[in-house]
Amino acid sequence: MKTDTAVRLPVHPETGPGSAWLRRFGYVLLYVLLSLVALLQILPLVWLLLFSLKNNQEVFDMAPFALPATPRWENYVKVWTEGNISLYFFNSVWITVVSVVFTVLFASLVTFAITRMHWKGRSLVLGLFMVGLMIPVHSTLIPLFSLFLKLNLTDHPLSVILSYIAFNMPITIMILLGFYYTLPREVEEAAVMDGCSVHRIFFQIVLPMTASVLATTAIINMIYDWNEFIFVNTFISTDAYKTLTVGVQNFIGQYTTDWGAIGATLMISILPILIAFLVLSNRIVEGIAAGSVKG
Repeated sequence: MKTDTAVRLPVHPETGPGSAWLRRFGYVLLYVLLSLVALLQILPLVWLLLFSLKNNQEVFDMAPFALPATPRWENYVKVWTEGNISLYFFNSVWITVVSVVFTVLFASLVTFAITRMHWKGRSLVLGLFMVGLMIPVHSTLIPLFSLFLKLNLTDHPLSVILSYIAFNMPITIMILLGFYYTLPREVEEAAVMDGCSVHRIFFQIVLPMTASVLATTAIINMIYDWNEFIFVNTFISTDAYKTLTVGVQNFIGQYTTDWGAIGATLMISILPILIAFLVLSNRIVEGIAAGSVKG
């Protein structure tokens, strides 16, 4: 007489129910920690929003995160219409856009020439650009001011744009290098066989392939150019070319300071960067991940 015997398979410690519970617990703990970090990142924005809706007395008498008795949205109207913030905002937008476009374009051209073309001195050129990472900004103010004074570019937006491009080129090239080395050469070789010129290879093949890392470098340059203060404050003296970072000083007087207006100006200056980051966030993650994997 045959009897059925149940066969018991050994439970692997890594795939058992205890291991699954530990993985779920680890994920929950990770999400809790990430939520706390995200909350800590958002708190300064909440404080700034509440700060911008108060008057001077409420700023000093109330707790930092206390709601104002009556939110003063007129602070935003005041800075936009009476404080020249609309002009400063427009200057910040077009100067940042022009600087970012030319910085990313020139850095892409340099990186393409260094990584995809063979010519003498490319290692030296790359080394010279990397040396630029070690030059402090403050040490160049007097030489740059003297240079722009001789070129009649003081109090001209071109002086700020040229400075942004020069100082952002090294870090942009360094980010692009890791990505360019991972690009397959077979596509370019096939394009050459079809009679494609170097310019068409760069603009029609390489640039579209590097869209994700270009978004990463663009947002990094955008944050720097948008928040930059030293160059604008040194080279620009008239209100016609000032940006938001310098224009906020209009609300700081010798005897009184309109803190609510300053908070509204800072809140306005933050919004474009937040919007740009939210729009390009997926591209930024793709660029960082793609540049860190070989092949």
